[in-house]
Amino acid sequence: MDYLHFDNGVWERLLSLLEYDAAQPISLVSALFLFAFLVFGVGYLAVRNHRTLRTLYVVLFSLYFYYKLSGAYLLLLLFVALSDYTIARLVARSQRRGHRGRGWVALSVVINVAILVVFKASSLVADLLATLFEGGIFNIEALVVPAGVSFFVFQSIAYVVDVSRGTIAPLRRFSDYLFLLSFFPKMFLGPLVRAKEFIPQIESPRPTLSREELGRAVTLIAGGLLKYAVISKSLGVLFVTPAFAGELGDSGAVALVAIYGFTLQIYCDFSGYSDIAVGVALLLGFRLPDNFDAPYKSATITEFWRRWHISLSSWLRDYLYIPLGGNRRGRVRTYLNLFITMLLGGLWHGVGMTFLAWGALHGIALALHKVWLAVVPNAKVVGRDMKPIWRVCGIVLCFHIVAFGWLLFAADSMTTVKDMLHSIAHSFAIADLRALVESHGAFFVVMALGYLMHLMPRSFDAAVRGAITRGGFVVQLVVMVVAVWLVMQCDMLLTATADGGGALPMYAAF
Repeated sequence: MDYLHFDNGVWERLLSLLEYDAAQPISLVSALFLFAFLVFGVGYLAVRNHRTLRTLYVVLFSLYFYYKLSGAYLLLLLFVALSDYTIARLVARSQRRGHRGRGWVALSVVINVAILVVFKASSLVADLLATLFEGGIFNIEALVVPAGVSFFVFQSIAYVVDVSRGTIAPLRRFSDYLFLLSFFPKMFLGPLVRAKEFIPQIESPRPTLSREELGRAVTLIAGGLLKYAVISKSLGVLFVTPAFAGELGDSGAVALVAIYGFTLQIYCDFSGYSDIAVGVALLLGFRLPDNFDAPYKSATITEFWRRWHISLSSWLRDYLYIPLGGNRRGRVRTYLNLFITMLLGGLWHGVGMTFLAWGALHGIALALHKVWLAVVPNAKVVGRDMKPIWRVCGIVLCFHIVAFGWLLFAADSMTTVKDMLHSIAHSFAIADLRALVESHGAFFVVMALGYLMHLMPRSFDAAVRGAITRGGFVVQLVVMVVAVWLVMQCDMLLTATADGGGALPMYAAF
């Protein structure tokens, strides 16, 4: 029986898979997730057609995933789940008795918003207390923000509100609600799912996966890996992170290229992870909504928000903008509601002047576009309805408005924003740009490839997906192996280049 013997080192490594390591949290692109998902998949095949067993099995893996992602903050997730599961049932009971249940809805909103405020504003509160009490009585440190807290809090608020509106009935099983809230592919960066669309999938006796959907899942995962773990990370390590840190000098060329680089980086980061999430969920027979639709092809700011982080912008519209009054109370109130919605959207990303300014910029831009639509005959909301020349002009203008917003998003302070804009305006030189191309050639190649991929027509994406689908299992396996190999090679090269540096760390706040 010697072949069953494991030395202590093997057991320690196996046990470490059950422990939280803050230095190496799990993600959909980590080697740990790949191993854990393969093990999970074997069991999933055995229980996928048994509704109760499937639910419990996926919930347990999702909770394991979140523990490996955020450690003890798993208790916060469980608290939110239990709280709103109970409140939703109390709302429904109140309505059966002839009441609206608004008090219960308000309680849910207060609890969830309080959680966001505690963690999102903790650094601001810590700095304020440290300033007011220099003696150290209240010299506390900011709390670590739990991964994905904004997403599961927004998801939970939407569920209670939907129950109060009669859009859905409250779930009978707590395990079903825990499934809705904690489903691991969407846990970190979304997409946010509509309860009325996802609950029927949870209750389905047998999740299905067609041949075309399998091809789409493989395409999404492979493409998402390239965007998230190759392009985004390369842009961050090779140029964007050191540029924003001031390590590449203060010339206007550095500042401008850093803004263009970060504009692509943040898109590849968010959309790549969303594509992986949608693809992984689809492999399990669950359909999550598409979250990005080539947003930098937008010719108006309104179109941009219909293409960028679609599930979040839809949530802001349905659960914030419309309750504020939407466009039902006159033009001025409509403009104000847009501004307030985007301002709060900025604060959702982080508490600080830069995030506030980012939200204000988009709120003002959306309001001004509404004004334009009101005063200009035949003005278009969506770029594809414009004449080609105006569409091109609109895309260029919209892109640069959005890029300026990303400068606000990426900078650590308004001083950095001012300094970078001043450098672009007063110390930009073509010679400096040529020198950057020569010294950071790999970065410019990656950026060019990234923008080229983004600008490809939908027919190209459809053709690639069709070829992968028709190729069958062998081609799909080769595509996945090549994608994973590219991620590994990129990671090793970037580690050697930058001593393990990574992308801008702000995404951990989500």
